[in-house]
Amino acid sequence: MTDLTTRSGTTRNETGGATGIRGSGTGDPGGKGRTTIADGVVAKIAAASAREVPGVHGLGLGMTRALGSVRDRVPAGRPGQTRGVSVEVGERQTAVDLDVVVEYGYPITDVVADLRVAVVTAVERMTGLEVVEVNVVVGDVRLPDEPDEEPRDGPRVT
Repeated sequence: MTDLTTRSGTTRNETGGATGIRGSGTGDPGGKGRTTIADGVVAKIAAASAREVPGVHGLGLGMTRALGSVRDRVPAGRPGQTRGVSVEVGERQTAVDLDVVVEYGYPITDVVADLRVAVVTAVERMTGLEVVEVNVVVGDVRLPDEPDEEPRDGPRVT
């Protein structure tokens, strides 16, 4: 988790994103106290922005995706919204690691570049934390004729 202590004014990091929310000490109720951003919040933001990038088929690799999709279908299970995403959050900075599957036909280097821009933009805009790195592992390419690893609804046999 990270703690942001509010101060007077606003600062910007090298990419232009806000690094902290600041308020004056007098008459500003938002300037008194701490704001804590959980690791899971940063991971959800990163996952949501990554899924919106054209060419990204999914997050997580192989067995992780298969087990996650089974867990998603269990009544008490919670959807794996952050599957394939891990983050390290400090007081003012964060680092993001992504495991992705890319759609066949998309230039991987372009997809990864777009992915980094999308994640950095979303995380910095929503949290005020500086994203110091976005590491991406492309673990698979999904071919057009390849079935999804997610189990089908209903019985396998009739």
